Amino acid sequence: MHFFQKRLRLPAVSRGFHLITDLLVAELPELEQIQMGTAQFFIQHTSASLSLNENADPTVRHDFEQFFNRLAPENAPYFRHTLEGPDDMPAHLKASLLGHAVSVPITRGELALGTWQGIYLGEHRNHGGRRWVLATLMGQ
Repeated sequence: MHFFQKRLRLPAVSRGFHLITDLLVAELPELEQIQMGTAQFFIQHTSASLSLNENADPTVRHDFEQFFNRLAPENAPYFRHTLEGPDDMPAHLKASLLGHAVSVPITRGELALGTWQGIYLGEHRNHGGRRWVLATLMGQ
């Protein structure tokens, strides 16, 4: 059984949903050593998220951003956590709804994603900065 864990630094990106599958895989040559197993990706932040979804049509990522901005709007009069800016509390809510981790099977040294699946970074702050993802690979 192989176990690998690596902390990966993601570049700063604009607010929205970004495909990061290729960035993650490029930093994990250890994937090739696992024929069958699991990869877990965990973002170490409270105002960004990870999720799996459509990797082909960029309008899906646009629509995600539009939907979540309506679900958790900035400047809502009922928010009390506002010291870090109007985008902060909505960012925490979006991250909680979408989640902080994704698990993906590993098959023959590759992530066993579906044909149209990719790993999204949800950047929910206007100026979130660089993010850290902890990747854990397990398998044989």
